[in-house]
Amino acid sequence: MKEMMELASLDMVERFVSEHELSFLYVSQTNCSVCHALLPKIRTLLEEYPLIQLGHIDIHDVESIAEKYMIFTAPIMLLIIEQKEYVRADRFVRFNELKHKLDQLYELYTQSM
Repeated sequence: MKEMMELASLDMVERFVSEHELSFLYVSQTNCSVCHALLPKIRTLLEEYPLIQLGHIDIHDVESIAEKYMIFTAPIMLLIIEQKEYVRADRFVRFNELKHKLDQLYELYTQSM
């Protein structure tokens, strides 16, 4: 499974996004069965993209993340490239569509390196 960094404050989130050109943020909440079920699937999916760094945020620990990224539900998944959001998926994520978007963006990004 993809290595994951726990982000426990808004400062940690902002630093994570600024230090990694390809950031994938997984925002969940403690008592959410969907959140806990999706996380291993996301970690497995992201193994295919070695340059993408995965950060996990519990929205109860970092409530200010909701305002910063306009989050109204959990889980929410954000792909951020060079500090700009490119993909947003919520609890009803379609893995085929998410993988297709990640493939396209990852290929474009790695070709431009």
